Amino acid sequence: MPPMEIKFRRFTSLNTTIRLREGRLIVRLSDLLEHSPESIHQAIAHILLAKLYRKPIEPYLADRYRRYTQSEPVAKQAERIRQDRGRKRITTSKGHVWDLDEVFESINQRFFHGLLGRPTLTWSEHAARRMLGHYDAAHNTIVVSKVFDRPGTPRYAIEYLLYHEMLHLKHPVRVRAGRRCVHSREFQAEERLFPELALAREYLKRL
Repeated sequence: MPPMEIKFRRFTSLNTTIRLREGRLIVRLSDLLEHSPESIHQAIAHILLAKLYRKPIEPYLADRYRRYTQSEPVAKQAERIRQDRGRKRITTSKGHVWDLDEVFESINQRFFHGLLGRPTLTWSEHAARRMLGHYDAAHNTIVVSKVFDRPGTPRYAIEYLLYHEMLHLKHPVRVRAGRRCVHSREFQAEERLFPELALAREYLKRL
């Protein structure tokens, strides 16, 4: 084994990194993991070394680490840290063509009886085509890609995208048997209620 330098850092998430530089292993771990059980440290060491040297990861160690980091106490602590340390780039909710505030309120009335509290709504800085939208629970923010803010975007497409992210407000991520459930059965059932679902999904695929 080469000499190692291991440090815990104030990351905004449960980051772990390993690099081989000039014959030394440089390991950086989130300080949230500093007081984890020894068995978790062993699992992290195995996973990082296996990734570095392109070796298979033992499933039971990967499962041990996943169950620990997705357990309710650790997940809640990670969320609080992300709120405190993280930064969210907010631009504006009013685009050149579409006003996210107006679209949100329209959907809120149609599907949620006007009961959903409005989070921060913002257009992304860039016209991203991979991440078209996302809900950031730590900062209570819905971000929509600027690729939609143009005259050719059908209203049903941006309505569906916002509707999907608003469902994350109504159905938060749950942890079941050590696994994060992002799109629960209830979430998926409500998503299917969107009238132009097929049209919207087809449009998003073309993007």
